[in-house]
Amino acid sequence: MTEIEWWEYDDAGELADAIAGDIQFVIESALDARGSAVIALAGGKTPFPAYEKLAKAKLDWKKVTIIPTDERIVPLGDPLSNVTALAKIFLPKGARVMPIVPEATADHKAAGRSADALMQDLHWPLDFCLLGVGGDGHTASIFPGPDFDEAMNGPKERRALGVMPDPLPPEAPVARVTLSRAAIASTRALMIAVTGDAKRKVLEQAIAEGPSSPYPIGRVLADVELPIDIHWSA
Repeated sequence: MTEIEWWEYDDAGELADAIAGDIQFVIESALDARGSAVIALAGGKTPFPAYEKLAKAKLDWKKVTIIPTDERIVPLGDPLSNVTALAKIFLPKGARVMPIVPEATADHKAAGRSADALMQDLHWPLDFCLLGVGGDGHTASIFPGPDFDEAMNGPKERRALGVMPDPLPPEAPVARVTLSRAAIASTRALMIAVTGDAKRKVLEQAIAEGPSSPYPIGRVLADVELPIDIHWSA
């Protein structure tokens, strides 16, 4: 297991400030080193206050490409669309916010192949990836289900794939496209943002179990070699 450092905050405001500051530093470092930055950002309620703060940073946003770590297979503009929510924040700043599901389709496998083809045009590894964790231990859209093994053990060159969670999450009962474990594990910088005692317990257990964990997040992190920062608040 790689080195993992926990950062604890008194409230959601402190958490958002810390996440935004760390992402800004990574982007600045990537721009200095390579002249551009490609980052993957999680959906969900926890990180969006941090994104609002990050968008206020004085960065050369035109050189920053943002993709979602995962996307629901819904039309652009749909309330369930992660990239739509990210675009509302970062497109006005001049960043490139890249949809990975160009159109809604009933064929989630085809959607995954399309997303993977789109991502092959980006520079890899990613400069940064922010993950969340669900109460069931999923991360990005790597859920238990019929596509779990492919997400975990597919070819290392595969960046993304279509997945059908089983059972479907009630808050968003649709198929997804997600980054693969290999794509996540190869990133230059990896952060996890999580809130609440219940999710913290799941994450701690998953980390302790490592590659034998039944939780997707434990299996993903077991394959990561770089240090990981976990930002947590109650």
